[in-house]
Amino acid sequence: MTRKQYFLIILILGSLSTISPFSIDMYLPGFPAIAEDLQTTISTVQLSLTAYLIGISAGQLLYGPLLDRFGRKYPLYVGLGVYILASIGCAISTSPDMLIAMRFLQAVGGCAGMVAAQALVRDLFPVTETAKVFSWLILVIAVSPMIAPTVGGYMTAAFGWHSVFLALGGITLLILTGIFFALPEGKQPDSSMSLKPRAVLGNFLTVLRNPQFLVYTLVGGIASAAPFAYISGSPDVFMNIYKVSEQEYGWIFAILSVAMIGSPQFNHILLRKLRSEQIIRMGLLYQTVVGTLMAVGVYAGWYDKLALIIVLFLFLLGQGLTAPNASALSLAPFSRFAGSASALGGSFRMGIGALVSGAVSLLHNGTALPMVTVMTSCTVLGILIYFLGQQSAKEYRKAELAGAVPEL
Repeated sequence: MTRKQYFLIILILGSLSTISPFSIDMYLPGFPAIAEDLQTTISTVQLSLTAYLIGISAGQLLYGPLLDRFGRKYPLYVGLGVYILASIGCAISTSPDMLIAMRFLQAVGGCAGMVAAQALVRDLFPVTETAKVFSWLILVIAVSPMIAPTVGGYMTAAFGWHSVFLALGGITLLILTGIFFALPEGKQPDSSMSLKPRAVLGNFLTVLRNPQFLVYTLVGGIASAAPFAYISGSPDVFMNIYKVSEQEYGWIFAILSVAMIGSPQFNHILLRKLRSEQIIRMGLLYQTVVGTLMAVGVYAGWYDKLALIIVLFLFLLGQGLTAPNASALSLAPFSRFAGSASALGGSFRMGIGALVSGAVSLLHNGTALPMVTVMTSCTVLGILIYFLGQQSAKEYRKAELAGAVPEL
C-alpha cells in the first residue's frame, strides 16, 4: 500500500479504537454533576463505568464470530449504529439505573470498533509489522485521554453533562462515514464459519488451546488493567480529596496521558533491537518497581497532589511497552480465527478492567491507596504470569517456525 493509504488506514483504525477510550474518559469530569443531577452519589455514578466495561467484555465475544462469518464491515455498521442510539439514551437519562443501562448498551455497540480494529490489523498487515502497527494504534488511543477529559470538563461546565454523550454520538457518526468510504474490506465473509453456539464455542476453544495466545492475553490483559484502576479512582482522588475543579481535573488527566503517548514511540525504537517478549519483561519490571514505590509512598503519606501526579506519570510511562507487544504476540498465530482471537483477548482485557474498576470502588476509603494498590497489583500479577508461562510460549513459537503447527 502507498504511504497515504497506510496513514489513512492507521487513522481510521485508530479512530475506531478510540471510541471506547473517549466513552470512558470524556464524562469523568462530569461525575459530580451527574451525581447531583440524578440525586445519587459518585460511587453510584462509578457503576456506570463498570457497566460500560462489562458491556465491552461481553459484547466482544458476540462480535468475534460475526466478524469471522460476515466480514469486518457489516458488523461494524450494526454495532456503531447501536452505539449512536445508546449515546442519545445516555444523554436523556433521568435516573442512575437508566444511565447504567444505556452505558451498557453503548458499550455493546461501541466494542465492535475495538474487535474489528485488531482483526483488521491482522488482515491488512504482515505479521512482522503488527507490533509496529499496534504501537501506532496505542499512540492514537493514548492521545484521546489528553483530549477527552479536558473537552469533557469544559463541555460539562458550559453545556451540562448531557452534551458529552451527544458529542460522542456525533463523533462516532463521523467515524462510521470514514469506514464506509475509505476503509478496506479486510477478510472476506466466510460462509463456512457457523454461528451455532457449539461451533462458536469450538472456535473459541481452538483459540484458547493455543499457549502463545493464552500466555500473552493473560499478561497483556492483567497488566493493561492498571489504567482502569487509575481511571475509576482518579475523579474521586483529585476532585474530592484534593478538591480540584472539573477543568483542572481534565488538565491533570491530559498531562498524565502524555506518559502513555511517549512510551509507544519508545517501543518503536526498542523493536529495532529487541524482541517483543524482551520489551514486555522490561516494561513490567519497570512498572512493578515504580508501582511499589507509589503504593508505599501513598500509605506512608509521602505524597502531596503534585508528587502523586509525578509518580503516576512515571508509572504510566511503562504502559505502552506491554500492551502493543502482548496484543501482537497473542494474535500472531491466527489468520482464519483472527476475529475470534481478537474478541477473546479484548473481552478478557475489558473484563479484568471491569473487575479492577469495581475493586477500586469497593475498597474506597477516602484516600488514594485503593487506586494505587490495585494498579500495582496488576503489574505484579502480570509479571508473575509472564515468567510462569514464558516456557510454553517459547516452545510453541519454535514449533511454529519449524512448520509443525497448522495455520489457524
